[in-house]
Amino acid sequence: MVTAEDVRTIALSLPETSEKLAWGMPTFRVGGKIFASLADDDASLGVKCPRQDRAGLIASEPRKFFIRTGHDDRYAWLRVRLTAVENTAELRAILEDSWRQTAPRTLTEAHPKPTRGDDALAVRDDPPGGPPAPCHP
Repeated sequence: MVTAEDVRTIALSLPETSEKLAWGMPTFRVGGKIFASLADDDASLGVKCPRQDRAGLIASEPRKFFIRTGHDDRYAWLRVRLTAVENTAELRAILEDSWRQTAPRTLTEAHPKPTRGDDALAVRDDPPGGPPAPCHP
């Protein structure tokens, strides 16, 4: 099981990332914008995800992904239950995906995405172990 400390370690390892408390919770930022936020109970993580992709992700893995109705539905955010994340490699992929959606283009271009073919925030239409579809283009 991954922990809040794993979130912190991985998030802060991403280029030009900082941690700042907001609303009493740790948030992780790049270019002054939040790309991840730990819940106050350290049990879940909020990350960037295009609104049009959220329903598919939640339907494909409802134990892992959810939104807080009345709060997240207006924003391009998705919640991730840490107990459902398989390992730190999956957590890293989730955080990197959110970082890439938030970081300035010059920063993402300076740090190209590794070609490992496993976008974490992916609608999983195929059986486990099959190729996932990316959360965002």
